[in-house]
Order: sequence, then structure tokens, then C-alpha cells
Amino acid sequence: MTIGNQGMTRRQYLASSGAGVLAIGLGARPAFALETVRQGYQTNMWGMPTYYLMRSGVLEKHGIKFEEFAVPSGNLTMQQMVARQVDMGTYAAQSFIIGHDKGGLVAIAQIEYVGKTAQIVTRKDLNLTKVSELKGLKVANQTGSSVGNVFMDVIIPGAGLKKGDFQEVRMDVNNMVSAMAAKTVDAMVNVEPYNEIAVAEGIGTSIMDYSSVDRMPVFMAATPDFVDKSPDTVVAYLKCWQEVARDFKNDPGKVADVIYAFFTSKGYSMSRETFATALAKVEVNPGFPADLTPGLQKDAEVLLREKKISAIPDWKKALRPDLWARAASG
Repeated sequence: MTIGNQGMTRRQYLASSGAGVLAIGLGARPAFALETVRQGYQTNMWGMPTYYLMRSGVLEKHGIKFEEFAVPSGNLTMQQMVARQVDMGTYAAQSFIIGHDKGGLVAIAQIEYVGKTAQIVTRKDLNLTKVSELKGLKVANQTGSSVGNVFMDVIIPGAGLKKGDFQEVRMDVNNMVSAMAAKTVDAMVNVEPYNEIAVAEGIGTSIMDYSSVDRMPVFMAATPDFVDKSPDTVVAYLKCWQEVARDFKNDPGKVADVIYAFFTSKGYSMSRETFATALAKVEVNPGFPADLTPGLQKDAEVLLREKKISAIPDWKKALRPDLWARAASG
């Protein structure tokens, strides 16, 4: 489903929004003991469904305590999970596949599609309209992220360019709009809400989104250690996702209010209209579709070709639909 201030400046927020924060959800516990979940999430729109889950009160209702770890981009959560610093986190297929290769991470649910949120935005004053026109320019890219990998491995060769035809400037997504405004970069590979901010403020022009190339499913992944140690916690946690899924379907206004409050709580000045446009590009529908393997196989083949993974995953080990099924059964 597609869901449709004052204080700190935009640049201050963009510089600070990636800092990790933590909070603990408390509530009545069920008869069996559940483990505390160390929940990773990213502070862009991709992480906002998880942020809503943590603020909805549903975890507390099911007796799940949690600690939250916020980062600018999902590949950083993946790295934390490989290092076993975080138990669960969301990121797109490319980061998930790399995380499985490096640390055995497993997918326990698909949360959303975000292909419309991933875009290539160029400085408005340059009047660019095509990816091929990036030749010779400085392009901000969060190297190692899913959007960064798709940009370098799929979109760039598809536009007739190759690595070296432009200058890749490595930076976090939350710093890119400021860099565009300062004209230290000419374009950015970014996600919402940063793309919509750049457009709304007259800094940038979006020349393409990823939806025609990759719908970009975002998975909730878990470390195998956590799944093996506490499968009951994982199942209870997935029950919470099944419950909040109804809010995304039946009460999108409530969801939007909570997510908008996240940005305004940072003192971030973003109009409700700009926010609504950015949020509408996130297609939220938690579940575990039966047809995931072909798309993941295609992504894995690209990553293997680019030597970013050592082997194609065994999908029977990497995907755990059985846990979602247990949660749905009662």
C-alpha cells in the first residue's frame, strides 16, 4: 500500500540525523520470556515504517523490550548486524544479500517497496535531463548502499557510462542536499525525504527514479544467532508487524502524523506538502511474498559479477518465511 517548522536548520538536521539514538519499549510480558531486541533502522523514509512500529505501542503490548539504533543508511545497519551489534534491521535486497554473504543474515519479512524513493537528482542550475549527462561531473553517492550499488552496477552502464566517466564523491545521504546547495557536488544518488527537499527548495531536479529499474523491496533481516537463540521473540515480533500493517492500510493519517513528528522533533523545517509527497513514494505492505527468489537471484548475480559477494546465496537458508507463517497462524 502507498501511504499517502521551525528550529534547527535543514543543514543542521542533515548533519545530525544519522547519529544513533536509543530508547526502550516497556510493557507487560507474556508467560514465556522474550529477549530484548536491538533494532536498527535508518533515518530516511526507508526506516520510517520501523520507526512507526517502535512508536505504535504494539511491541510493548506483546511484551517486547527494544533498544533502537539509528543510522543514515541501511547498509550501516547491515554492517552492525554482521558485527553482531544489532539483532534486526531493514535494508534493500542488495545490502541484505551482502549481509547474508558476510554474516549469514536472514530475511524474516518484506516490509515495503522503495524504488520510487530512490532517485538521481541533479543541480537545478545545470539543466540536466539524462543520466548520460553526468559524464565529467561530481556525483554524491553513499558507496556500499543498495541505491549506490544499483546506480554503479546497473544504471550507469545502462546509460552508456562506466566507472571513471564521472567523479564519485562518497558521503552519507543526509549530507548530500547541503553539498548540492554549496555546489560542491553536481548530482546526488539519494532517497526520500532528501530528494523531495532538494526539489522543493529549488536546489535540484530529479532526472529519474529507480522504479523502472528495480522496485527495491526492503527486508526486515535478523542475525541467525538471534533467530536460533530466541525464535519465540522473532515470532512475537512479527505478530507486531502483522498488527501495525492494519494501521498502514486503514489509518494512514495516524501513521503519517507519527512519522512527520519524527522529522519535526529534530527541529527540521519541512512543509507538510513536501513530507506527504516523499512519504507517498514508500509502498508499505509487510508480509513474505512467495515470489521473492527470482528478483533476489538477479540482484545476487550482479553482486557476484561485481565481486561484492563470494557466492550466490542458498535461498532456503537466507529466507525464513516459516517464521512469518508461524506468526500468522495464531
